[in-house]
Amino acid sequence: MESLSQDRLKNRYRGCLLGLAVGDALGAPLEFLEREEIEQRFGLLRDMVGGGWLDTEPGEWTDDTQMALALARSIVRVGEIDPADIAVLFVEWFNTMPKDVGNTTARSLRHLADGVPWSEAGVQTLQELGGSAPSNGSLMRSAPIAMMNCGDEEALIRHSIDVSRITHADPLACWSCVALNLGISALLCDSGDAIRAAAGVPQEDVMRAVMRSSVDRGDVRSGGFVLETLQSAFWAFRHHDGFEDVVVAAVNLGGDADTVGAVAGALAGARYGATAIPDRWLSVLQQRDEIIELADRLLELS
Repeated sequence: MESLSQDRLKNRYRGCLLGLAVGDALGAPLEFLEREEIEQRFGLLRDMVGGGWLDTEPGEWTDDTQMALALARSIVRVGEIDPADIAVLFVEWFNTMPKDVGNTTARSLRHLADGVPWSEAGVQTLQELGGSAPSNGSLMRSAPIAMMNCGDEEALIRHSIDVSRITHADPLACWSCVALNLGISALLCDSGDAIRAAAGVPQEDVMRAVMRSSVDRGDVRSGGFVLETLQSAFWAFRHHDGFEDVVVAAVNLGGDADTVGAVAGALAGARYGATAIPDRWLSVLQQRDEIIELADRLLELS
């Protein structure tokens, strides 16, 4: 951290959180569409158009960014990562009746609202779902943990797992959050290769998902399974240069396009910085100023 100039770090931190929101907003109109349908409608979507099944406005993001910002707000107001406080903000957000909430997330948040402790809500949901619930609802929001714990691998791993467990206690979900945050931390801190860092997790399925990002586009799946999201985001990051091309490649995979876009956007933003994000995207991005302020505060706290 100390070897990087403050301006360079600030650019990367802003890029990471803005990138998450931009990728989410760009991908939202493509969610649940097949690649062939995207090609027929848009060719290659490169602009904020809005629409889709959520009928978003151009620059409007979804639950991915909403939950990431709730997480960031908690860190900023408490000064540390406190899962109990994060859980409170998640429930407050849930009570606003957002347009979309993932099934696993909704079930866990209902448990929290009923008084189940944060450390038990996701576990209870996992048990109710038969012991397997490896969806991507905790992965999509996890970047602020890497921003807060940049360079502190032990804390990053512990907090990534704890915050995932609030809603998603499946080990694949927890360790996917660890892998992503290790990759983001390596980029923010300029401490090594992001893919190598992410693949260093002890969970073999997660490690393989990261490493398989070397496959061809036709072999990349982009559904709501957490390992698909992890692989597809790292695929876009690995095979494309520049922030715009990474995010465009990610969202045009279709499927869970907003979440793949959010994860790829966080990675690309951490690498290329906020100054690499196209102005035509930032100019319509909702709550851009607050996102920048939260990124700056996370940098100060880290």
